[in-house]
Amino acid sequence: MPFKSFVDYLLLEKHYSALTVKAYQSDLGEFLEFVNTKYQIKSIEDVNYAQIRTWIVVLVENGLSNRSVNRKISSLNTYYKFLLKTESISVNPLAKHKALKTKKTVQVPFSENEINQVLDAFNFDDSFEGIRDKLIIELFYSTGIRRIELVELKLNSVNLNNKTLKVLGKRNKERILPLLGSVLKTMHRYLEERNKLGIIVDQENLFLTKKGAKIYETLVYRIINDYFSKASSKVKKSPHILRHSFATHLLNQGADLNAVKELLGHTSLAATQVYTHNSIAELKKVHVNTHPRSKK
Repeated sequence: MPFKSFVDYLLLEKHYSALTVKAYQSDLGEFLEFVNTKYQIKSIEDVNYAQIRTWIVVLVENGLSNRSVNRKISSLNTYYKFLLKTESISVNPLAKHKALKTKKTVQVPFSENEINQVLDAFNFDDSFEGIRDKLIIELFYSTGIRRIELVELKLNSVNLNNKTLKVLGKRNKERILPLLGSVLKTMHRYLEERNKLGIIVDQENLFLTKKGAKIYETLVYRIINDYFSKASSKVKKSPHILRHSFATHLLNQGADLNAVKELLGHTSLAATQVYTHNSIAELKKVHVNTHPRSKK
C-alpha cells in the first residue's frame, strides 16, 4: 500500500473515514506522478515549494477549480506535517503557502413547501424501491445526516423501541438521533419490504439496492435529485441541500444553535453557524412585518 504509515496514522490516530483516506492517497499519488515525470523525483520528501507551485499552476491551467486545488494541497500539507511529526523531514515546504482564493457559494435550502410537496403530494411507488426512497428523503430531512453516514447505516443502527438512530460520523464519532413518528412508520414498511427481497448480499447494511447489495453514494444522490427535480427549480438538488434545509428550518423555528450542532455532528459552532444566514433573513422578515414602527 502506498504511503502505508501515513494511511495507518490517518485511520488509527486521526480516525478519518476510509473514503477520506482514499482521497488523500489519490492526491498524493497524483502529485508523486507529476514530480516523477517532470523532475524525475521519486520521493515527495525531496520536493521543494517551487515544484509544488508548478503543480498548482498546471492544475489551474487544466481547469481545476481553486477549491479543488486547495483540497489537493491540503492533502499534501497534511502529509508533510506527518513527516515532520515522524522526523522524516525538518522543514515543511508548504509552511508559508497561502490557499488560493475561492468564491463563497451560498447553499440555498429547499423551502418547507418544496419538501412537503415531495413527501406529501407525490405518490411513491408502493414497492421496495419506492418505500426505500421515501425513507431516505425523510431521514435526510428529519435527522440532517450526511450522505456517507446514511450509506453506512447498519440494521442495528435503528432502535425501534427507543425511536432512535445511531450514526457513525466523521472520525468515527458516534451520535444518537431521535426519529419522528412519521419516519418510524416508513421505517417499519421499509423493513417489511427489505425482508421480502429474494437475495440479500449485504445483510448487515440498512439500505440496499433491489438486488440486495449495499446502497452507494451516487445512487443516493440520484434519488434526491430525481424527486426534487419535480418540485424545485433550484440549481442544486442534493443530499447536502436536504441536510442544509434540516438545519435552516430548525433554526427558523427557534431551535438552539448548540442543539443543531449536536444533531449535525459538528465539532464546533463555527461549522453550524453557516446555516444561520437563512434564519437571520427569516427574523428580518418577521421583524419588518410585525414591528409597530415598521410601517412608519
